[in-house]
Amino acid sequence: MKKSQISKKLMSMGMAAAIALLSVGCGSSGAASTGSAPAGDDQANAGGKEYTIGICNYVDDASLNQIVDNIESELDSIAAKEGVKFNVKYDNCNADANVLNQIVANFQADKVDLMIGVATPVAMAMQGATDGQNIPVVFSAVSDPVATGLVASLDAPGSNITGTSDMLNTEAIMNMILAADPDIKKVGLLYDAGQDASTTAIKDAKAFLEAHNIEIVEQTGTNVEEVTLAANALVSSGVEAVFTPTDNTIMTAELSIYEIFREAGIPHYCGADSFALNGAFMGFGVNYADLGKETAKMAADILLKQQNPATVAVKTFDNGIVTLNEEMMETLGMDLDTAEKTFGEYATSIQTIKTAEDF
Repeated sequence: MKKSQISKKLMSMGMAAAIALLSVGCGSSGAASTGSAPAGDDQANAGGKEYTIGICNYVDDASLNQIVDNIESELDSIAAKEGVKFNVKYDNCNADANVLNQIVANFQADKVDLMIGVATPVAMAMQGATDGQNIPVVFSAVSDPVATGLVASLDAPGSNITGTSDMLNTEAIMNMILAADPDIKKVGLLYDAGQDASTTAIKDAKAFLEAHNIEIVEQTGTNVEEVTLAANALVSSGVEAVFTPTDNTIMTAELSIYEIFREAGIPHYCGADSFALNGAFMGFGVNYADLGKETAKMAADILLKQQNPATVAVKTFDNGIVTLNEEMMETLGMDLDTAEKTFGEYATSIQTIKTAEDF
């Protein structure tokens, strides 16, 4: 579901609901009130019971949008339960660094009580902009918060920022590649070298493949055109499988490249279920709905319980959800029973999905 618009119901004591339709396109910012308490509850309007939260998404893709949807719905639930109001300002920078910086500046100008950054580039921009300030930041879907310097450690972040991580179990994906093809000789790595989320996973994948004497072919891209050229180059090089971590650049380009791999009969193993939704053979990783809910809970606890982000441990999640694309399974001659026998050792659950040209 694209978040091209957001509407939220504003309620106040003794007044009818009013609805505001707010554009959240690049460079625009909108506010929505969530979770007004029922009329008659004096605590709902008491001082300190109303908070403004700025949420910025990095790019429109199925996984990140699912996170945002669940952050907002969980904030609604918490607000109703606690008798408070969360005024949510949402925006999406669509992977534009200049727009991202402007969105963060707008949040600061609006004096938000807390910022939520979805994906590593957003979290890093928020961290840089709030350094030395008393504005808590909660990130979501940051694959390696320690390696990127966002936190000092997972247990003790150390500054004004904490959050939830979708850290990938790269070894499990590599083992599944081997399980599907024990005699595989050449694997392609497709990623954006500028995406911090890919750094550790690609390093781990290289170490694994080298240890198993499997030839590595690397291709990178920073936009859809470059990624498409990279995908064609991997096919031409004769790779037998392709691996991509939780890389938002490749995710954005997946709808443009999945047919290249499908026509060549090359399975694309990826680090999120949204890849499979958009045509890749496999998405593997965490439950992004749960990721969004936990992000909202952390933000609410920081505001309502006055927790210090510096001492709130980063929350990680078990990998293990395998999502297989049904069209690609058919191309490879694989059914669900075969998939469960092949990948079951490394998966907590296996599900299938059809390619969606939109989300």
